[in-house]
Amino acid sequence: MAKGGGKKAAKARRDAANRLLADNRFARHQYEILETLECGIELLGTEVKSVRAGQANLRDGFCLIRSGEMQLHNVHISPHSHAGRFFNHEPLRVRRLLAHRREIDKLRGALDQKGLTLIPLNLQLKGSWIKVTIGLGKGRKLHDKRQEEKSKQEAKEARAAIARL
Repeated sequence: MAKGGGKKAAKARRDAANRLLADNRFARHQYEILETLECGIELLGTEVKSVRAGQANLRDGFCLIRSGEMQLHNVHISPHSHAGRFFNHEPLRVRRLLAHRREIDKLRGALDQKGLTLIPLNLQLKGSWIKVTIGLGKGRKLHDKRQEEKSKQEAKEARAAIARL
């Protein structure tokens, strides 16, 4: 038998290297996501340890484009529990997002339209890199949310009816 344990072990290693660290499900309810972009995020060492431990909250986060750079605001990453106060990071500091210039310019053009905003959708581990998925979203009104919920319910009932047959 070969080292490593075969196909199942390789799949388990691949899944562990690509896992979801934090998700912003509330953003998909509040906004209609028109476009997504996966980009890198500039983090400190203690922030990386906290994110890998699942200590990140994206709920109130948003992104701005200032002086040609994308910045992530209002995302709470808890201080690392095994680091002292001096070596730890600020939980709500502004973090820089890493994307190509063309992608940033394209998003800036879309943001000039009224009612569009950039919101973080999730944080994931991709190999050894931590990536953030940014969504270009348009805010939903109350009647849009109700309509979306109604269509999801109808689709769920249709799947259940088909399954019964």
